[in-house]
Amino acid sequence: MNPETAVWKSLNKMTPLKHAESTARKWGGEWQDYIAIHDWFDETKVHTGDWTHRALRHHSAGIQWAVEKFGHAVVNSCNQTIAVKLIAEQHLMEDCGFIPTPKDWLKCLGAHPEPWMLKVGKVYQTQGLSITPTIDGLKVAVR
Repeated sequence: MNPETAVWKSLNKMTPLKHAESTARKWGGEWQDYIAIHDWFDETKVHTGDWTHRALRHHSAGIQWAVEKFGHAVVNSCNQTIAVKLIAEQHLMEDCGFIPTPKDWLKCLGAHPEPWMLKVGKVYQTQGLSITPTIDGLKVAVR
């Protein structure tokens, strides 16, 4: 990597603090008003150490999870009520450029699954039913 690219990447790397500062510029208040939401979105990075952590919460379902965790709105230090959904959407737009769905993140797995992902072929039989786990759910057959 050339030095210019390395400098650009280090200047443009988003962190929870940079997200919170961006939110404060957009919606008012101080970065401290928003840091918990941005920390929550990015805390999954401890599991992967890179951008792939985004697949766990950086999607439309993650926005809803944020609302469930933090409530529908926060009141910032300027006494303004800001929708958590808007804060979460801003985070995803800054990181992804759009709001992906969980399916957007998972579709490459469906196209190129690892062999271990497909080792779920055990068949269960109970009272005339055969139940087989599949990628799409459960296959149930009446015997």
